[in-house]
Amino acid sequence: MKGSEVMMKSVLERIESIQKEIDYSGTAYVKSGEDILIKSYGYSNRGEKIMNEKDTRYGIASGSKLFTSIAIGQLVDKKIISFDMKLIDCLDCQLPFFDKNVTIHHLLTHTAGIPDYFDEAIMDDFEDLWIHTPMYRVRDLQDFLPLFQGRKMVSAPGEQFHYNNAGYIILGLIIEQASGLKFSNYIEQFILKKAGMLDSGYFELDALPEKTAMGYIQNPDGSYKTNIYSIPAKGGADGGIFVTAEDMASLWASLNNGELMSCETTKRLLKHQVHVEKDIYYGYAGYMQVSNDYVEKHILMGYDPGVNFRSVYYRGTGLTIIVLSNKNDGAYEILRGIEETIVD
Repeated sequence: MKGSEVMMKSVLERIESIQKEIDYSGTAYVKSGEDILIKSYGYSNRGEKIMNEKDTRYGIASGSKLFTSIAIGQLVDKKIISFDMKLIDCLDCQLPFFDKNVTIHHLLTHTAGIPDYFDEAIMDDFEDLWIHTPMYRVRDLQDFLPLFQGRKMVSAPGEQFHYNNAGYIILGLIIEQASGLKFSNYIEQFILKKAGMLDSGYFELDALPEKTAMGYIQNPDGSYKTNIYSIPAKGGADGGIFVTAEDMASLWASLNNGELMSCETTKRLLKHQVHVEKDIYYGYAGYMQVSNDYVEKHILMGYDPGVNFRSVYYRGTGLTIIVLSNKNDGAYEILRGIEETIVD
């Protein structure tokens, strides 16, 4: 047995072991060199006992922010906007308390200091958002605005990194105004099609297409409920796209091969921008692990009720790991087990 086959066998054994321990439900994908491993577990529909498969589509929550960043980069290439452009110069929207010095750069790097509609640092339950704003009415980017547009700034632009979902809603609105297209239509036309992601898209929870995993939340008694009343009916620029594992791998390949933007803009998108902690930075395309000013690993993650996603891309080797889950947890444990087997 060849060395690479031995390694992939070890990876599969590690995944199987962790899956049994934590009852992981989802699809795990590993590409190392020319070798690809893809394995699925659990149910995409528990009531009908439909199993997850390699071409099952999963929500990836905040992992979707990468698509928004790429769309901004494409519009920069077209010279419609620039990374340093101020928000007041590229968006006609009522934001009365927002600082006039907020730029697209600030929004991309979570340093704008604007108020968030869901602050993960102080809020525990995402479902609390929908008490006064029914989630079934949230289907367009404009529907998110009442949740934060009347609030005051949290900090000065550029002062600190503070993860912010509202900033990406604003970026989505900029994309709509600059392109003249609905956000989801823009992503489908200029990113999904270009990257060959033909099975992915922004789907409405009450009209999911075939082979789409329902998200499941475990109740205290061990039973499960779906997340249809826990997240927006249709995701926006801060999260909510559905992808297959192979489609997500196609996105990593297209992005790193410079197929979605110019070489210059791609390099800027993949560069580290803001220090977060220890060796972790944030750029225009998610988190990054940096050593001696070199980006070693790109890191994407997403968490919603009934959604758990982790993915990494190693710049030096091209190692790509994608872990999709239609439960609250499990993705990190599977990803870490894979990394420990291949990298550590």
